[in-house]
Amino acid sequence: MSAGERKPWTKDELILAINLYCKTPFGKIHIRNPDIIELAGLLNRTPGSVSYKLANFANIDPSLEREGASHVSRLDREVWNEFFDNWDEMAFESEVRAKKIRGKEIDIPEDVIFPEGKTRESVVKARVNQIFFRKMILSSYNQTCCITGLAIPELLVAGHIVPWSQDTKNRMNPRNGLCLNALHDKAFDLGLISLDEKFHVIVSKKVYDMPLEKTKMLVESIGRKINLPKRFIPDQELLDYHREKVFKK
Repeated sequence: MSAGERKPWTKDELILAINLYCKTPFGKIHIRNPDIIELAGLLNRTPGSVSYKLANFANIDPSLEREGASHVSRLDREVWNEFFDNWDEMAFESEVRAKKIRGKEIDIPEDVIFPEGKTRESVVKARVNQIFFRKMILSSYNQTCCITGLAIPELLVAGHIVPWSQDTKNRMNPRNGLCLNALHDKAFDLGLISLDEKFHVIVSKKVYDMPLEKTKMLVESIGRKINLPKRFIPDQELLDYHREKVFKK
């Protein structure tokens, strides 16, 4: 066993590991994953050490039905709980740390607008978190629309179950996310479709009132059970909110 494997994990390292866990498809938590190999090098650890730590997080993750590795430390749980109790702050902090350890800074596209009354810091944070949220959701759903199976990332949206503007606490919560194609994401936002308690697609009466030739792609989805993610399964309380407050019955 190398010295890198024996040294205790620090809080800073665990934050970086959780960041990677959130963005890594569950089936790709292994020593051959290039992202795991890269982080291991940056932390002076082995890929086995990092992949095992990510597997430990799977053991803590309440959104998983299966269990991961069992050797979870008290610090693992403390940092995990801090991260998952404060998504907005910890997602941003972890992204900043991930850039810093690579010798980079947060880069913001030139087309980002800084509205009057908003500080640059708040706009940058929102943008960084949006990108992080998208990576989490698409990786959880294996880069595939959960309703249609469309697997072209450029056409997919990391949508919110409870709208971004209506629940600041759950803006970054991955269990408030769905991977949808652009059409179904817009329909979900407008309340034209929703999901029932067993994750089947339901369609608003407003859709039935429209000509079938205009609504065929939505009507064809009725009763279809979504492809559930490997982790971060949609939260039932958030789906309840969408059906009651957003869905146009």
